[in-house]
Parts: sequence; structure tokens; C-alpha cells
Amino acid sequence: MQTVLVTGIEPFDGETLNPSWEAARAVDERVIGGARVVARQLPCVIADVRQALLGAIAEVDPVLVLCLGQAGGRSDISVERVAINVVDARIPDNAGRQPIDEPVIAGGPAAYFSALPIKALVRRLRESGIPASVSQTAGTYNCNAIFYSLLHCIATERPALRGGFIHVPYLPQMAAAHPGAPSMEARTLIAAIEIMVATALEVSADLKEGGGATH
Repeated sequence: MQTVLVTGIEPFDGETLNPSWEAARAVDERVIGGARVVARQLPCVIADVRQALLGAIAEVDPVLVLCLGQAGGRSDISVERVAINVVDARIPDNAGRQPIDEPVIAGGPAAYFSALPIKALVRRLRESGIPASVSQTAGTYNCNAIFYSLLHCIATERPALRGGFIHVPYLPQMAAAHPGAPSMEARTLIAAIEIMVATALEVSADLKEGGGATH
């Protein structure tokens, strides 16, 4: 049976939960689209997260990798389009470090595009009643470092592997501490992961439809 790796991130910035990990661990060992899902937690430590991700990939040997991350303030499932080779941390990570204007991987390309059918994922999510959109930026913090590291691995070591990064909103209990911030129930996040895994396993060529932004 094929294996799919789904990663989430440990809590950071004073939070006690991270919705990406709560959702990822909920699908651990499920069978979706004929593949077994394995969930792994990644650290919010920029200097360590690449090796943690590569270690999980080597251990699991997946055909597909979905990396999830928290995006407090966003209102929908944000399927990321592009990872950039820069770390410019607005806040310290969980090791207390705050890299500024450093590459994710020295000498690597400026950017990589997702190796997922991003617009097909968004369409399937919307058809299922789950708010979703294509996002043009994964930021310049730990999430982007994960995204770039994954795509660099695909480009240089595992060309048959498919994968990408998805940002998810706060859970309601987290949003309660951030008045006015949008949130998404855990059961909806879990359903979204199931839809995205099944779609990514099924769809190889992405849809040709609008998903861009004006700003």
C-alpha cells in the first residue's frame, strides 16, 4: 500500500495548540484514496525543521507529502503556490532564534512552485462546502522553510515525489483569545485533509482556471 505523509507543526508564539498538528494527527493511520496516511509533527525551529522533514520522508517513503501550518488571521484553507528561499522571521522561533534575511538553503534557487494540483484541491474543497483559496505566499517564517525544503528535496533527490504546503486557520478555542480572528472547526480541517489527499492522489495535471490575486 502506498503511503502519504501529512505533517503538522508544534505550537509556537505562546499558543498551546497548533491546528495543523491537531488536524494532521487526527488522520494518522487512516486509509484515504487507497493509501495509508502517516502523520508527523515538525518543530517550530527554523534551524532544525528541514532535517526533521527529510527524516520523516526517509522514514515513511511516501508518494505524497502534505505539509500543514498555522496561519492565524486567515479565514480559509490556503493552498500555497510558491516557496521562496529566504527566512525573515518576524518573531523568534521555539529555540529563541530570529533569523533575518537568510536563505533556507544556501545556493538554492530563488523559488519553487508547489508540486500539488493546487487549483484542483481548491475546487474540490469548495465543492464540498469548505472555504479554500490559492495563496501566493507562505510567508518567510518556519512554514515557508518547510515548504521550500520539501520542494528542494523533490527537485534534487526525489523527482517522483509530489507534495506541497497548506495553511489552515485557528481553531475556535484559539480564536477566542484573538477577538475578531476567523477560525475553522477541527472536523472541517480533518475533512479538508481527507479531500486534499484523495484529490492529490487522483489528479496529476492541474486545472487551468483563475486562482490569482490582484494584491
